[in-house]
Amino acid sequence: MPRKRPGRVRTKNTNRREALKLSSMAPEDFNVRPGEAKSIACPDCRTWRRIMGDKVLKIREHCISDHVAEGEKHVTCPGSDQRVVIDIDVRRWQSEQNRLLRDAMPQENRRAARQFYKPLPAPAAPVSRIKAEVTLETARQFYLDHRKGCTRCVGGQHCTDGGILARRYVLALHQEPARREAREEQERQERRTARKLAEQWPAGRQRQWAKHGGEAVETANNQCAERIPGSVSEFRGPQLPLVPKDMEAHDQRQAELGKQYAQRKSAASAA
Repeated sequence: MPRKRPGRVRTKNTNRREALKLSSMAPEDFNVRPGEAKSIACPDCRTWRRIMGDKVLKIREHCISDHVAEGEKHVTCPGSDQRVVIDIDVRRWQSEQNRLLRDAMPQENRRAARQFYKPLPAPAAPVSRIKAEVTLETARQFYLDHRKGCTRCVGGQHCTDGGILARRYVLALHQEPARREAREEQERQERRTARKLAEQWPAGRQRQWAKHGGEAVETANNQCAERIPGSVSEFRGPQLPLVPKDMEAHDQRQAELGKQYAQRKSAASAA
């Protein structure tokens, strides 16, 4: 890609005015974005013109009217060759302009800075590659469904998936007798276990009843009498005393405890 050069200043003349500072203009009246051609709205004719030069920046010489080709008289604008000074922070100005453009954009046209796309679901695996418990009925059903919808499986010919399903069906046919025998053996084992538990249950209950004295427990249960409302239960124990038994010994003990407490308090305050 060829390097983009700045516009050449073909004359050293100026309009002899004081240099125009961008800080004194409205932010939307000039464009100094990096990588783009610098332009400005001429303060005299209010038309957008290029800013020429690399070190010394000037507004490109232009005509007041844009209809010279249609026969109007060519009159040079007084703002031609006006010197321009960039005395602003270009990055801050650019960020502010981007914010204004974003706010002025209609809401339906706004887009996030980064787009997030929902990933497409992975295609389902063919039936011939699904690893699951294979039974005679499922293998037969998968094989018949494939034969019904596949145009390449005709007669004794099979496609790749059809051949896999056919071999799986044949293998299930050979394994079915052993599988049936294993199921019957498991059912017989379950029946034997259930029969043993049924036989052991009454004997176990009888041993528990004999251990805990069956007739004695039954007699005790039959002797249960209804409790009289308001009576005190015998499991509460005797009534607790509310006053000490020896009042003299109690008072003497309290006096000794008071003297010990006073001594400890005086020692703590002296320290």
